[in-house]
Amino acid sequence: MIEVVAELSRGPVFLAGEALECVVTVTNPLPPTATSASSEALAWASAQIHCQFHASESRVALPPPDSSQPDVQPDSQTVFLPHRGERGQCILSTPPKILFCDLRLDPGESKSYSYSEVLPIEGPPSFRGQSVKYVYKLTIGCQRVNSPITLLRVPLRVLVLTGLQDVRFPQDEAVAPSSPFLEEDEGGKKDSWLAELAGERLMAATSCRSLHLYNISDGQGKVGTFGIFKSVYRLGEDVVGTLNLGEGTVACLQFSVSLQTEERVQPEYQRRRGTGGVPSVSHVTHARHQESCLHTTRTSFSLPIPLSSTPGFCTAIVSLKWRLHFEFVTSREPGLVLLPPVEQPEPTTWTGPEQVPVDTFSWDLPIKVLPTSPTLASYAAPGPSTSTITI
Repeated sequence: MIEVVAELSRGPVFLAGEALECVVTVTNPLPPTATSASSEALAWASAQIHCQFHASESRVALPPPDSSQPDVQPDSQTVFLPHRGERGQCILSTPPKILFCDLRLDPGESKSYSYSEVLPIEGPPSFRGQSVKYVYKLTIGCQRVNSPITLLRVPLRVLVLTGLQDVRFPQDEAVAPSSPFLEEDEGGKKDSWLAELAGERLMAATSCRSLHLYNISDGQGKVGTFGIFKSVYRLGEDVVGTLNLGEGTVACLQFSVSLQTEERVQPEYQRRRGTGGVPSVSHVTHARHQESCLHTTRTSFSLPIPLSSTPGFCTAIVSLKWRLHFEFVTSREPGLVLLPPVEQPEPTTWTGPEQVPVDTFSWDLPIKVLPTSPTLASYAAPGPSTSTITI
């Protein structure tokens, strides 16, 4: 029996373009006092990162798979296929790297191996939506002699910052042929440079503040003015807005605002369409504020963006966008007053109206949500950084 432990050096959250580092420890758990006949051996171990894509058959119409280039021996248990047994399609993978060959461990002996790989910058982010799912995993395959391959999978979360794909590395140096046995120092330098550039771009995009005002009206007149200081946010920030109802000519009885994501399947991949040919979309509410606001002159709200959510992105199959969804309940009666008179000649009992004719309407304000620091996302939404398997 051999125990294999894979531990991520810096949590399970990464930014596309960063280097993932993992320590793989192989141990013979028998006590050192066991006989030499209790030694264990492994033929080899290899590691690879891959992204699995899964689509809902009721929502997404995918083209038939290309059978011109089938997998090599897909049913063989002696071929290292990291995505064997996984749902969906493997749409992205890194070259496999061999960790060791012909390893023998005496009772109580343990050996550790380091694995490092740059996450592909051109891939989609980790996402679990109602129509599609993009799931990243680090898979480590181990095999005994004349035995099937055993797979150890470590779940990953990958954040993608759009625009880094087109950035060129400042140093134009020749790239040596890659080898699964050698570390690529130049690739590590490029990865570090991209991570620093991503942090600078996130800070520049989300630190700009400028008051934006929007007049809110229905068919009868002006309801109020909505103010927001910025439209670009990072995961973990709060969306803060103000609502001025004192300038309105229509009484607002109640309003609600929801922080939502809109998942939309691209038209060419839609299986079902809504009424009138409008593409069907899926909405998820992440935070909500509701308030009764009759006779309220000014109010505000704050909606937190969860660190565990997915920033906006777009692929050939699906897009994800963020928005603020407002719903207003207004009075049909102009100059509606639901408070007792201030001056009364004699004590009387006052009761408000039992029914008030109202109208309702909604309004959507698009916003942009970008990734945040992977370290911050790891601390706030911790996931398993260590996986274990026994062979």
